[in-house]
Amino acid sequence: MRILIKGGVWKNSEDEVLKAAVMKYGLNNWARVCSLLARKSPKQCKARWYEWLDPSVKKTEWTREEEEKLLHLAKLFPTQWRTIAPIVGRTAYQCLEHYEKLLDQAQGRDEMDENDPRRLKPGEIDPHPETKPARADAIDMDEDEKEMLSEARARLANTRGKKAKRKAREKQLEEARRLAALQKRRELKAAGISTAKKYRPRRGFDYAEEIPLEAPPPVGFHAVGAEETPKVTLGLANMTLQAVENRTRAEEEERHRKEDARKIKRLKEDNLPEAIEMINKLNDPDQRRRRTALNLPAPQLNDEELEAIVKMGADAAALSAQSADGSTAGLVQSYGETPGATPLRTPKQQNTVLMEAQDAIARTAMQTPLYGGSNPRMNETDWSGALPKPKDASITPNVYAEQART
Repeated sequence: MRILIKGGVWKNSEDEVLKAAVMKYGLNNWARVCSLLARKSPKQCKARWYEWLDPSVKKTEWTREEEEKLLHLAKLFPTQWRTIAPIVGRTAYQCLEHYEKLLDQAQGRDEMDENDPRRLKPGEIDPHPETKPARADAIDMDEDEKEMLSEARARLANTRGKKAKRKAREKQLEEARRLAALQKRRELKAAGISTAKKYRPRRGFDYAEEIPLEAPPPVGFHAVGAEETPKVTLGLANMTLQAVENRTRAEEEERHRKEDARKIKRLKEDNLPEAIEMINKLNDPDQRRRRTALNLPAPQLNDEELEAIVKMGADAAALSAQSADGSTAGLVQSYGETPGATPLRTPKQQNTVLMEAQDAIARTAMQTPLYGGSNPRMNETDWSGALPKPKDASITPNVYAEQART
């Protein structure tokens, strides 16, 4: 007798059946979804959907921000991967797997060795098949697989439940009633009895026959209201909006100019010296806005230092000219074009992901305080909050900016 154990690696056909079943039955009827898959249990179907098939599951490469957030949350919530997963935006198994991968990289192990307990040995069953890609279907399927696919196809294609059957039955009865009435009218018409079809008055408006809310005009001559005969403004005929605005602006400027002239005239009549003084202030060139002086930074070298540099260059040129004909000409290079010092560069950023992974390894290997001794030294990273703080972009050092601060 063959014993069938539910579980194992998922196949492409099982994934497709699970997707179709979720589309029909939803995410709350896992027992009904599982009834379409003979080799899977409800918990396995639910885990497969939320760990792999759900469209919201991210399967792209991990970014640096996600790694930093994962390491920081693993320090705040140790072994609580279900709590960490929605904050990071990944599944719990993805967080656990990538966390172990980061710890291996911090220890210098890129690949698992043969004696690693996480490595599956021949004959062992994968404990998490729901998080792995589906396996291709065999060309020659087993009989139970073919039977499962045919049953799933029949059940998923059956979209007519009790309500759909009742609607179809009512529609069929209505059609039979219409045909019987039509046959009755034809028989009466053949016998010479004319029966006009009576139409029931419909509620609401019949848009094909009438105009809704129509108010017919009164018959004969009647007086026309003032709102129906608007006055025509001839001044705005054949004029654009731009022309109207320009004319209005010109009128405002002319009105302000006349007001200023009227005020100055009144001031001259009342107080002539004050009016003359105001006019002189307006015409005075000293009252105009003066340009500010150009503030340049102080020179870094004074005249004495410049003279010393010139003398040093002249002495070096004289010495090289004296030894140009000697035997040392082939050994001593020309110092005329000496390259400058190494230019300042942007400082190198710290690999915070590697540092936090090393700290996690140190915390895991830490002994109990009963043994005594000193605690392992941790790297200093400014992750004191609930989430890692965003780093500011590194800026190339500026000598002039540093001097301005001091």
